[in-house]
Amino acid sequence: MKIITINLNGVRSAARKDFFSWLPKQRADVICFQEVRAKVDQIPEEALALNGYHQYWHPAERPGYSGVALWSKHEPEIISKESGSKLMDHEGRYLYARINGYDIVSVYLPSGSSSEDRQEIKMSVLGEFMKQIKKLQKKSKKLVICGDFNIAHTKMDIKNWRGNQKNSGFLPEEREWLDQLIEQGFIDAFRHLHPKQEKYTWWSNRGKARENDVGWRIDYHFVSKELEDSLKSIKIYREKFYSDHAPQILTLS
Repeated sequence: MKIITINLNGVRSAARKDFFSWLPKQRADVICFQEVRAKVDQIPEEALALNGYHQYWHPAERPGYSGVALWSKHEPEIISKESGSKLMDHEGRYLYARINGYDIVSVYLPSGSSSEDRQEIKMSVLGEFMKQIKKLQKKSKKLVICGDFNIAHTKMDIKNWRGNQKNSGFLPEEREWLDQLIEQGFIDAFRHLHPKQEKYTWWSNRGKARENDVGWRIDYHFVSKELEDSLKSIKIYREKFYSDHAPQILTLS
């Protein structure tokens, strides 16, 4: 089982950068997209025409904003867009699928960097999403939550951690939420397989952040503890960039 997650920063922008030529070569079983930023009738033809996948899209109600998708080679038994959070559902931030005994979520948690009000909303959403995770745990021992969490967990996950301790995305209460997720029985697949690596999945467009590798690791595959022995490999793909985020590729044996 190979599962890719990537924040596209706009599906149309990614298509112009040849992302949908690269994607089929990866032979992924499941692909989780975040920040699609398009209604279904605006999805580029090269994406819709990609053979071999059942495609499910959850766009935001607001045009050109947010939105997630989940593609699967196998037709899911269940598909749901209901996250338990009205804001997440309105903003197209959640898609759940049951596929061949696995329960897989594509999630795009909100950022709080634009204002104090938005940060308060983010913390409220985190609380609502934790309740949803606990509900899913009761039904599944093979749960994989993929996506852009907009939180760097530890000092190893952010280049400039000293300068960001009071900024959204690296606040103590956000990092504590990820601690709670792990205490709840989840494994950060990348950190589990690469305990010492300082690798990032997102870089600001300001300055020369990407060139200097001044990044944040805010995109994750969190897996149920029951899948620990199935973790085979994980890679952050950086050979070519299709977004301000890098694709992350998990393989389960």
